[in-house]
Amino acid sequence: MTSATDNRQAHGPLVLSIDAMGGDRGPATIVAGLSAFARKHRDVHFLLHGPEVELRPLVDKQKGLSAQVEIRDASGVVAMEDKPSHVMRNGQDTSMWSTLDAVRNGEATVAVSCGNTGALMLLSMVRLRKLPGVNRPAIAVLWPSRNPQGYNVMLDVGADIRADADDLLKYAMMGASYARNGLNLERPRIGLLNVGTEEHKGRAELKAAHDLIAANAETGGFDYVGFVEGGDIPGKRCDVIVTDGFTGNIALKTGEGTASLINSLLREAFTYSPLSRLAALLALSSLKRLQARVDPRRKNGGVFLGLNGTVVKSHGAADATGVAAAVELAYDLAQSGFGDRLAARVASAAAAADPAADPAPEAPDGTDTKKNGTGK
Repeated sequence: MTSATDNRQAHGPLVLSIDAMGGDRGPATIVAGLSAFARKHRDVHFLLHGPEVELRPLVDKQKGLSAQVEIRDASGVVAMEDKPSHVMRNGQDTSMWSTLDAVRNGEATVAVSCGNTGALMLLSMVRLRKLPGVNRPAIAVLWPSRNPQGYNVMLDVGADIRADADDLLKYAMMGASYARNGLNLERPRIGLLNVGTEEHKGRAELKAAHDLIAANAETGGFDYVGFVEGGDIPGKRCDVIVTDGFTGNIALKTGEGTASLINSLLREAFTYSPLSRLAALLALSSLKRLQARVDPRRKNGGVFLGLNGTVVKSHGAADATGVAAAVELAYDLAQSGFGDRLAARVASAAAAADPAADPAPEAPDGTDTKKNGTGK
């Protein structure tokens, strides 16, 4: 498989692979979001996958976008209700398959899709393959927090409902790498999600993971703060929250539902009477700042970690603003050389867990990833 980094160096402009189909709002929204991003980044090229007869008019309607876009004709669409196994057997003609193959073949650096999460993860594992040493890939998201960077990283939020101690160690390594490259944190603080902070609490695999992560903190270039609780997910105690996909997905959906409820209650409260409407008007600027701060569209995108290639999963219901944010995240990760750095970190974790394994490879800048604090 061709290295995405080699592709960038050989062909100049950064290339992103975009699945135009599968989102709840249709391809027009994907193209509109892509256009909003492209207006700020004229140096980026896009491979847009889907039925050309449908996509060409949408692209041509957006001023200047056609010069940056190459449409890859793919007639099939992965629907949200499609079973991943069915897509794996019958989805070779779909836009999702084509989007991932562009990364697999080294034509693009990062893939972005709003489509079926289960199908996207399965196809990603089969078409891109897992990194050596990774048993279960993870999905990482950015969660609004009280930390100075404004967001915490949480993983896994749904790639796999299971995770043993070694998986959780790999999640810690991958989460730390994402925090360095996505949030510019030199030495991220890692917390392991549990039902309490005391060391005697939790399942056996959590206690084993606690010891493993603590033992590899120096090798991984992060600080381990120990067990954390649900209230620490948006808090200041750590920068990366590690958990299994079952727990992480429930936490994510609960957080989204709570945010939606609070938004509805605020609207109801500020429209209750003429006086409350006046209060809303007086507080308008503060309310807009709050809305921008917690707006999930502005940090839309879960990142699939542990694969031979970077995949950004946008929310299926994302509007144009959300799509633009997901593409922005893909761009930032591609610019940082995230895929290569993540592979180096995972290799380092595998070597630490198995002293007989081959030494960790060098990071793209030539530094030894086994040395404390090097690489990202």
